[in-house]
Amino acid sequence: MISHQLAVQLHQLGLRWTPAEGDRFVLPDRDLDGKVFTISDMVVEVRRSPVGDLIAFNGTTEWALDAIEQAEAVWLPRERQLRELLGGSLLSLARLDDGWRVTARIGDDLVEVEAAEADEAYGLALVEVLEAERSR
Repeated sequence: MISHQLAVQLHQLGLRWTPAEGDRFVLPDRDLDGKVFTISDMVVEVRRSPVGDLIAFNGTTEWALDAIEQAEAVWLPRERQLRELLGGSLLSLARLDDGWRVTARIGDDLVEVEAAEADEAYGLALVEVLEAERSR
């Protein structure tokens, strides 16, 4: 799982998310640090409403949170999802002695990022792609 810090960075860069079953997310600034939620038809689900998508919490009696706006949630994309988001920019993933290196093409440039975990390396590469898109 990518770090919460990287997830927040991706969120702030405008990473779009269409919540689906199995997706994980965190709720920053709600005294729920370290708590990871998972979208599930049984516990947490996405409800469509006239004001936008809501993430609804079913059967939560230990704290008062019925639903939040999707924009308040920070998505923790999985490794497969990060690869898909990188799309044609992704060139390779290479194993290193102490982690992983992702190579991506951004325009005419090659970008390499390294991290201890493969999903974190994919996420860092996606940050580079989103920052490049933002600066265009």
